Amino acid sequence: MRPSSAPDTAPRAILYIDDDEGLRRLVAKDLARAGYEVTAVATCAEALDQLAARPFGAIALDHYLAGETGLDILPAIGALPEAPPVVYVTGSDESRIAIAALKAGAIDYVIKDVGGEFLALLRAAVAQAIQHVEMRRQKEAAERAVVEARDRAETLLREVNHRVGNSLQLVSAFVHLQASALPDGPARDMLRETEARIVAIAQIHRRLYTSDDVRNVDMDEYLRGLAEELQSSLSTADRPHRVIVWAEPVKVATDCAVSLGVIVTELVTNAFKYAYAPGVEGEVRIRLVQKGALLSLAVEDDGVGFAEDSAPTGTGLGKKIVRTMAAAIRSQMERDPTHPGTRIVVSFSA
Repeated sequence: MRPSSAPDTAPRAILYIDDDEGLRRLVAKDLARAGYEVTAVATCAEALDQLAARPFGAIALDHYLAGETGLDILPAIGALPEAPPVVYVTGSDESRIAIAALKAGAIDYVIKDVGGEFLALLRAAVAQAIQHVEMRRQKEAAERAVVEARDRAETLLREVNHRVGNSLQLVSAFVHLQASALPDGPARDMLRETEARIVAIAQIHRRLYTSDDVRNVDMDEYLRGLAEELQSSLSTADRPHRVIVWAEPVKVATDCAVSLGVIVTELVTNAFKYAYAPGVEGEVRIRLVQKGALLSLAVEDDGVGFAEDSAPTGTGLGKKIVRTMAAAIRSQMERDPTHPGTRIVVSFSA
């Protein structure tokens, strides 16, 4: 087991591998004067023993060793869990060997020369190798911190969505109870519509809580869940209608999904109220298709239709909400004049 002080001392610990005893001593003294703790060995086997016993900040590895070369040990060094950087030492006419060492995992190389620059070059290469590793570790630590912070934020956001969804569900239940206590009439209808609007937003938050992606919403799943809620909330003996969904599996941003959910809720509610005669069963269909860079959302029925310039049958609040939500997502909204009944189409960028 490595001592607890290992992380502090390892960057200054250097392993030098060279079978030339005189050069080993010379390099060890020079690096020691530069503040390094040097362990000098002559063979690859001794080097592997040292690497198994303690951590090192860097390795200086000579090419020619007794009966072997530095290239023989490079794969074993590279296989270590936390492999220290290797500075390869070659002769002045051995560029081919230096290239081979770099391809095998060495971080740098130094050429032995006769002009006395070797020791200075080796010191600089060792310092640069240690700095490179430290910068890489700091970068990896920063990236891990960013990922952990993002994961924490997404976990918190999911929890917020869970609580908001539960709260909205509770409010929806209160509105439902209040509506159930009223006789049939405009007041009860208004509460039912309010309940449907709350449900549309609550559906978003519930789906975000169970999703791995808190920034986008799977619209096919969302619209199916919303349709079930709307049919359950809006169906009465006078309005025994069915809500049918055909939706392609596309994702949209959360804010956009909220606006679309409110639009669908208002249009479906309007169809339940006005498309068919009392007691007549009908269909309300929701379609979502992708056409290139555009998404097209349509809500349609086979009812009596309406004139574009006709006065609002109710308060007109639903139409105002739809226009506001459509403007929020910068969409184009139009009525299909060729469709029997009513068909409203909202087109927006995917």
